[in-house]
Amino acid sequence: MTTTFGSWDYIIFISYAVLILGVGLWMSREKKGHQKNAEDYFLASKSLPWWAIGTSLIAANISAEQFIGMSGSGFALGLAIASYEWMAAITLIIVGKYFLPIFIEKGLYTIPEFVEKRFSTNLKTILAVFWIALYVFVNLTSVLYLGSLALETIMGIPMIFGVIGLALFAVAYSLYGGLKAVAWTDVIQVIFLVLGGLATTYLALNMVSGGEGVLAGLSTIYEAAPDRFAMILEKSNPEYNNLPGLGVLLGGMWVANLYYWGFNQYIIQRTLAAKSLKEAQKGILLAAFLKLLIPLIVVVPGIAAYVMVNDPEILARLGEAGLQNLPSVGQADRAYPWLLQFLPTGLKGVAFAALTAAIVSSLASMLNSTSTIFTMDIYKQYINKNASDKSTVNMGRISATVALIIACIMAPLLGGIDQAFQFIQEYTGVVSPGILAIFILGLFWKKTTNKGAIVGALSSIPIAMYFKVAPKGWSANPIFVDVPFLDQMGYTALLTMVIIAVVSLAQNKGRDDEKGIPLSSRLFKTSPTFNIGAFTVMIILVVLYAMFWK
Repeated sequence: MTTTFGSWDYIIFISYAVLILGVGLWMSREKKGHQKNAEDYFLASKSLPWWAIGTSLIAANISAEQFIGMSGSGFALGLAIASYEWMAAITLIIVGKYFLPIFIEKGLYTIPEFVEKRFSTNLKTILAVFWIALYVFVNLTSVLYLGSLALETIMGIPMIFGVIGLALFAVAYSLYGGLKAVAWTDVIQVIFLVLGGLATTYLALNMVSGGEGVLAGLSTIYEAAPDRFAMILEKSNPEYNNLPGLGVLLGGMWVANLYYWGFNQYIIQRTLAAKSLKEAQKGILLAAFLKLLIPLIVVVPGIAAYVMVNDPEILARLGEAGLQNLPSVGQADRAYPWLLQFLPTGLKGVAFAALTAAIVSSLASMLNSTSTIFTMDIYKQYINKNASDKSTVNMGRISATVALIIACIMAPLLGGIDQAFQFIQEYTGVVSPGILAIFILGLFWKKTTNKGAIVGALSSIPIAMYFKVAPKGWSANPIFVDVPFLDQMGYTALLTMVIIAVVSLAQNKGRDDEKGIPLSSRLFKTSPTFNIGAFTVMIILVVLYAMFWK
């Protein structure tokens, strides 16, 4: 099943591509007489305003894993998957108020750099290797796979050519210019992303309602599939293991979100490039409001597709034309690409540009951050300690290229995975609890020692794997437990914190560590604008969860 593009679709998409490449290359140019240095390349010369930070955070975050993977999860299990987005909004507020002031005060390039300042070079290296492996083998690979799956489903482009095409597009404007090119093009990418996503949602809901509009469409899908609108899943729900009821609000979802938004290099790097702390916090606030909107763009279309393919009356009304290869629950990730065939000429080009924008902006962000960590934390630490600015920037470009080549080789191997969004969360969840435990205690508990953090980092992986083996058939053995993966993440984080605390107390006999961070209320003071915005976000979240509790 492929979608037929008209002339206007091609014109709109080509115009989008030319615009992105043009802006990216313009922002990449070097000023006369100025050699691009590490701060220029990796932190956009610390010049980003709040609106560029907020939009770039969303562009880096929303990718094929949301458009394709989260829509697929919406198709398979419903609105409950929106917790990843809505809880991210409150997480962003926490990051802006309590994490950013410390990071920006220390003038960081990378998150591993904070580990070196708070703990040691050895621990920094361990975590840098963790992150590079995670970005290359999970994040970059999955975005390339899901993006090429969309191209294959929508336009019939073979997967290998889709992988190569997306990789070259991302490289074309980001490799030379670094974070500055990525962040400024992200402003444009988000416009396409939101407009294209809303267009697809509108058409899907309008189709479901028989042309009676969005509100009628929402009412129709709610009445046809009320079980798809439960935010808190019952234990009897077949998808409970993916989103374990109240455990979503009280357990491992916090691990996933705090790790991702607070200690994930390709996300936090935008805020480190801000003009000031206040600009970074305003950018965070903008991103939090945008996160409230995202489920309407990426989850609701998946639910609409589910209703369409399971309601005989709607199928009859739409007719059989163009409805071949309907997505099934076993092909949930084909739901969003399948919907695009119903868009009229012109809007198909906008929606396809939105999908491409989501994919290439995330690829560019991940590449830049992977190269930042490798260059600043591995290359300059162990390979060339006295590297010039020119050598440092060149190594950034080389390491990004190598990472992308590896991801291109790995991406087609992910074929056959259903609900890829859940796959990404589950395997990121092996690493993230231990990292979160180290950072939370390192930031807010002055007794945390380097030895405690290293023991915690090394023990967190075996603990996470202990919980993961049970669902593969070993749960009958009394020494193993069978719990949902979000609960696994919560338990792993808590156990790792206990290990770090025990080792730290034993080592320092209860005294503060010499590298402990002195904290004060002044450090966490935020502006009235931030406070009012944060309070508004929290009220909206309470209303949303109250509306869709069951």
